[in-house]
Amino acid sequence: MKAVAILGEHKTALIEREKPQIKSGEVLIKIKYVGFCGSDLNTFLGKNPMVKLPVIPGHEIGAEIAAVSEDVPSNIQVGMPCTVNPYTNCGYCPACRNGRPNACQFNQTFGVQRDGAMCEYISVPWQKVIADPEISPKDFALVEPMSVGFHAVDRAEITDLDIVMVIGCGMIGLGAIIRSAVRGAKVVAVDMDDEKLALAKRLGAVYTINTKTEDARLRLMAFTDNKGPDVIIEAVGAAPTYQMAIDEVAFTGRVVCIGYAKSEIAFETKKFVQKELDIRGSRNAMPEDFRAVMEYVKRGGYPEEFISKIYKPEHVQEALEKWADDPGKVFRILVEF
Repeated sequence: MKAVAILGEHKTALIEREKPQIKSGEVLIKIKYVGFCGSDLNTFLGKNPMVKLPVIPGHEIGAEIAAVSEDVPSNIQVGMPCTVNPYTNCGYCPACRNGRPNACQFNQTFGVQRDGAMCEYISVPWQKVIADPEISPKDFALVEPMSVGFHAVDRAEITDLDIVMVIGCGMIGLGAIIRSAVRGAKVVAVDMDDEKLALAKRLGAVYTINTKTEDARLRLMAFTDNKGPDVIIEAVGAAPTYQMAIDEVAFTGRVVCIGYAKSEIAFETKKFVQKELDIRGSRNAMPEDFRAVMEYVKRGGYPEEFISKIYKPEHVQEALEKWADDPGKVFRILVEF
C-alpha cells in the first residue's frame, strides 16, 4: 500500500508498506483523508524534538471501516465513516489513574511518537474507532484538531458568565472560540490576520483584535470595563502570546495554554501571586470532546475555509513546502487517498 514518509528535514517520499492484517479485537481502517497538523509541519522543518525520523505523519483521520475482526462490538460495521482517537494511554500513570488519559505520561500520538495514518490502511483496537454514519470522512478529518480546542474550553471551566479571550485563530483556536460561544461566553478573538478574525466572528466571537494594527490592551479594557477577560486561552505557542495571557487576564482569572513555545519564557511571577491565577495546560482531547465536535458538525458542518487545500499523496512535498512558505494563511491541508 502507499504511504507518505517524512525522511528528514525538508524531505518526504511516497513509499510502499505492507497492508496491515487485523488481529482479534482490531478494526481495519481505509483512509480517505488525513489532515496535516502543525506538529507535522515542524517535523518536516526539523523542529519537532519528539519525533524520530523517518516517520509516517498524520493523526487527523477521515476514513471508513474496511473490515472488523472477532470480538468487535456489532455497532462498528463495515462501510461506516469514522475517525480514530490517535493517542495511547498506559492505564497506570498518574494521569490515567486520575481519569485524564489524554495527558498520559507515556502517550504515543500517531505521526509523532509512532507512525501515523498517512497511508492507505491502518489497523487499530476497536476502542479507538469513533464512527458515525451522519458524518462524512472529509468532515471526520477535521474532528481531532477541533477537539483539542474544545478540550481547552473544558479545562477552563467556561460558563455563560465568562468573557473569554482566545489568542490565535488557527484550527485549534477556532475550536476554542466555537465551544466557548456554544457555552454562552462572550468571546474576544485575537490574531494578526483580518481574514481569520472575520471567520472567528462568524463562528461566535463577539469582539476581534488585530494585534498588528490595534492596541490590544486598550481594546480589551473597553470590552471588559477595565477588568480584563475572565479566561484567556493561548493557542499560538510563542513567548509574546504567553506573556500577553498573563498580563491581560483578570485578577483571579484562568489561563489555559495549548501551544508549545519553542523556547523558554521568563515571567514576572508576582503577577501569578497578586492575581491569584489558575494557569492550566491543555493537552490533546478526551472522548467527550470528540463527541461534542461531532454534534457540532451534525448541526451545521464546517465553514469551507477550514480546508485550505486538498492534495494527493504524490504531491505532499509541494504541500509542505508551500505551507512552510506562508504558514499564517493555512487552516488545514488534507491529503486524499
